[in-house]
Amino acid sequence: MKQESRVLGVDDAPFDKFKNKSTKIIGVVYRGGNYMDGVVSGKISVDGEDSTKAIIRMVKNSKFFNDIRCLMLKGLGVGGLNIVDIDEIYVKTKIPVLVVMRHKPDKAKLAKTLEELGMGKKALLVHKAGKISKVDSLFVQSKGLTRAQAKELLKITITNSSIPEPLRVAHLIAGGIVHGESRGKA
Repeated sequence: MKQESRVLGVDDAPFDKFKNKSTKIIGVVYRGGNYMDGVVSGKISVDGEDSTKAIIRMVKNSKFFNDIRCLMLKGLGVGGLNIVDIDEIYVKTKIPVLVVMRHKPDKAKLAKTLEELGMGKKALLVHKAGKISKVDSLFVQSKGLTRAQAKELLKITITNSSIPEPLRVAHLIAGGIVHGESRGKA
């Protein structure tokens, strides 16, 4: 992977699960971890089932589509329990997907909770996303990347924080759009 490979980091905007039926998703295109090329956005339902299609549409309709070498997500769930199908994103865009998490999620507990809520289809997506690996201080899942490639990509994109710049900046922008200024850490 080249130092300036373009990576799209996607994060959801903050929302009130009792008031909001939808929320924005923000994508930030970075060259490696040093230079931001642009921002894209989309909209998803809170706890819905449209995150995968929305991300695919956002990526494919972007002027950056042909240059993106990897898509990063900060977990499988966006907009609450709107679970992303990383297999489908990879198949339909031909862009590798890297899910980056600070803490190892309990996949079994999440799947059980989804089942109990009558969201069995989403529980299947959690299992389908594959094995969670530890890479340095982070946990990752990926489609279209080996563990070694994921590690190399993290090394390239982590420059100012403990998470990749594309995800950090997407988080800051999403918070700023909703609250008027960014809050908290990515």
